Amino acid sequence: MTYAVTMDVAEAVELYDAFHRLLLERTGGAVDGLLVHLARQTVDGFQVVEVWESREDFERCTAEVVGPLATELLEGRPRRPTVVTEFEVRGLVLPRSGVAV
Repeated sequence: MTYAVTMDVAEAVELYDAFHRLLLERTGGAVDGLLVHLARQTVDGFQVVEVWESREDFERCTAEVVGPLATELLEGRPRRPTVVTEFEVRGLVLPRSGVAV
């Protein structure tokens, strides 16, 4: 079942930029189960919006990829709270990938 989430992070958008570059270097952009990822700068930091094939894919990636990379980039500095909001996908079409939900 499709799983979607927004994550509001109260960190400088440059941290996201560095994280994104490192993630692409390490994964080549291929993350199992990830259908859509986008990010934008906000007044307080940045927001990430993702759609996954399943909640399990999201949780696995968070534990195995995102968590360790964030720890590496923060270099021991504590993480600021991230507001995670799940939402129901009402419609999703990715023509080039053949996904339509």
